[in-house]
Amino acid sequence: MNANLKMEEAILLREDREGICTLTMNRPQQMNLLTAEMLASLQEAFDSLKSDRNIRVVILAAAGKGFCAGHDLKEIRALKEQPKIEALFASCSRMMQTISALPQPVIARVQGTAAAAGCQLVAQCDLALASEDARFTTPGVTWGFFCSTPGVAVGRNLLRKRAMEMLLTGDLVDARKALEWGLVNRVVAAGELGAETLKLARQIGEKPPASVAAGKRAFYEQMALGVGQAYELASKAISASFASDEGRTGMDAFIEKRPPPR
Repeated sequence: MNANLKMEEAILLREDREGICTLTMNRPQQMNLLTAEMLASLQEAFDSLKSDRNIRVVILAAAGKGFCAGHDLKEIRALKEQPKIEALFASCSRMMQTISALPQPVIARVQGTAAAAGCQLVAQCDLALASEDARFTTPGVTWGFFCSTPGVAVGRNLLRKRAMEMLLTGDLVDARKALEWGLVNRVVAAGELGAETLKLARQIGEKPPASVAAGKRAFYEQMALGVGQAYELASKAISASFASDEGRTGMDAFIEKRPPPR
């Protein structure tokens, strides 16, 4: 098989250049859903970066019009049993926590929609730049499966009432409001998103790496005490929600493009 074709088909692309690693979720037709395969690929990539001294900054990007639409409801529906659903969310929570544990700062480069666990992924990154067309939402509540795990990361970025507003309404939050609320650091024109993200990555990459790594570690140690327990609780809560009759009904409606249950 042609090497270029192999790269095009890879679920996660990696490009290392001048001390900056760009990871690109590469399932644009699926809105880069966090399937078990995508979670495993992200986990493997992040694990490989832990001891990579050549990389000073990581950019997390996405192919296509949207950043990430969250979990694959068809995959969750097929799992059926709560323990199996919990295992999926445990792997997601592990991957999310690995981002904070990396010695390198991770910058999310966000275009289009970041929904549910996709919004969680943005919130979990150390920094985030968004294009003017970016939108953020945690819509699970509308369909009968409250976004408990996204709430862990979103709730640690936004003021509590802002986070609860997102979680309880499921409304779309535009890029400017996301900036105002603290979900992203900067909003730029769509055509400038790549360049501006790279500019920030280079600026950070010029700082002493050992100092950056130690500073990042200390920041999260004092800010996120108990986050592992929070993810464990939230993973069980969201898994129970998906496994419930209400959650199953909501998944069916969403997948079959019917109105949400009332």
